[in-house]
Amino acid sequence: MKFLNYKINENFIIKLQDNKINLLSFFKKIKSLLDLLNNLFFLCTLKIFISTMKKLKLFSLIALSSTLALTSCGGSGTSKGGGTKKFVSKTGWKPNEKQGWFFAGKQQKQKGWPGMVYVEGGTFTMGLVKDDVMHDWNNSPRRMQVSSFFIGETEITNYEYREYLTWLKYVFPPSDPSFKEIYNGALPDTLLWDNKLSRNDYNETYFRSPEFDYYPVVGVSWLQANRYCEWLTDRANEKALMQAGIIAKDLYINESNNQGGTAFNMDKFKSNDPEMQGYINEQRLQQRTGLKTTNQRLLAANRAPSAAMVQKFRLPTEVEWEYAALGMAKNREYNQYIGKKPQIERLRGSKGRDKGMYMENFKMGTGDYSGIAGWKNDGSARTSDVRQYPSNDLGIYGMYGNVAEWTADVYRPIIDEDFSDFNYYRGNMPQAIVRNGDGTYKMVDDSNIQYDTLADGRLVYKNLPGQYERQTIADYRNFRDGDKQSSLDYFRAGDSATSYNMYNAPQKRFIVDANGKVVLQKDTKDRTSAMSNDIRVVKGGSWQDTAYWLDPGQRRYKNQGTAYGWIGFRVAQDARASDKGRTRR
Repeated sequence: MKFLNYKINENFIIKLQDNKINLLSFFKKIKSLLDLLNNLFFLCTLKIFISTMKKLKLFSLIALSSTLALTSCGGSGTSKGGGTKKFVSKTGWKPNEKQGWFFAGKQQKQKGWPGMVYVEGGTFTMGLVKDDVMHDWNNSPRRMQVSSFFIGETEITNYEYREYLTWLKYVFPPSDPSFKEIYNGALPDTLLWDNKLSRNDYNETYFRSPEFDYYPVVGVSWLQANRYCEWLTDRANEKALMQAGIIAKDLYINESNNQGGTAFNMDKFKSNDPEMQGYINEQRLQQRTGLKTTNQRLLAANRAPSAAMVQKFRLPTEVEWEYAALGMAKNREYNQYIGKKPQIERLRGSKGRDKGMYMENFKMGTGDYSGIAGWKNDGSARTSDVRQYPSNDLGIYGMYGNVAEWTADVYRPIIDEDFSDFNYYRGNMPQAIVRNGDGTYKMVDDSNIQYDTLADGRLVYKNLPGQYERQTIADYRNFRDGDKQSSLDYFRAGDSATSYNMYNAPQKRFIVDANGKVVLQKDTKDRTSAMSNDIRVVKGGSWQDTAYWLDPGQRRYKNQGTAYGWIGFRVAQDARASDKGRTRR
């Protein structure tokens, strides 16, 4: 038994000899010495082992053997942590083993897609504003934890939205009776610029003219914004797969690949749709995913978990939007409840010609949309270029002014008493893919396209041909929203307006009773409410808003099927933490 390993390269020694350096005898002596040490080490170890065995009783010997066995198997002992480095499943298979049946795929290095900004998760005080002295906020301050995510560097621009419309127009031409509503329903409402007592210059030019390419798209409803996010997810993954050589780069040259239901989407790619197999490079896909097997059946079965190269795009939640708008990478003062500085004060320029000037697009006062004439007139009487004004500390543009933005959340006047303080979001509606009778997935075709109705009467598609049909399996939009049915004390709640009051906007007044106690009184009349599950949260100020609405803590609501000339949107993506390390508190 040798405990010391060594190897002498004789060619190396010969070379040394050629250089008149004879070390051969020296190395031979070293070899003899090492042999001697090896032997001595082995004899000493053996002697100690025999001596120990003699002293141990039988049960001690058994215990020692068990301990050694457990230690060798990794069943005991401690570790410093730091994440999983080498992993073996309890089945005995290593991840992505060539002879295996289940493959985890390669862990992909996280990187932001073009135009996306990484926001490290953390805890902050949401809903805190300084303007309401009575503390009568409908978004009372509360501590929230936000997971890491990506958010759009800017709002979606006219240029980007026209990309979407152009694709729809040629893949699902409106001249085809089966597709006539798809393109028309995605168009922004350009008539919203109409005003009975104002010139309507933007009606014809704002969305189509190249001068406004990089201005935020407006006139897009919440429903339309969500359809754009779904489309963007498919197009981004399509581009990423092309760059990786997994699908053909000349995909668009062949028109048959982009007609109606034959167009690329991630549903078909993940499910090994036969239509797509002709232009998928299986070898490159294997290399990218780390699946070492050559068994096509196993490759197909394991494609779905590792196929997507770009995270799904979506609208940011209200919590994510506010957290990103605060840009607390350098300034965490917003966490302080007392002495909070209004956000508008952070928008003033601090040096040079900009010193003291507001660096954002909003209505500064009555008849003042762009600054005093001849003095810091920003030229943005309405919307402006999405990068016209400085970004916040995270590098995100336009979070305070220019246009307000849709978020994913269903609006409620107050946040639940028992709210979730982790990634709060109201609007969860889990969906499942519809299956046929034979167990296969049901695909949407020309005959079963489903639509939502916009406020102006147009139809906007819920799904496109070639995608899988999905159905809602649960609706949590009303979960604990403050009404009688969702209250924890519902059994004590009455039906009268005096005992229950939530959405009916009661009139109220403060009185002082005989004991000097201030009492809040509400009237007892029946009320109606505009609240419904179709009402969505709108965040941020716009070109037509005063400074009051620029604070990220403010919130408003609008119907999801209605478009406005002062509301745009930006996209978001899920993300994992940037590293496994910890930072000092």
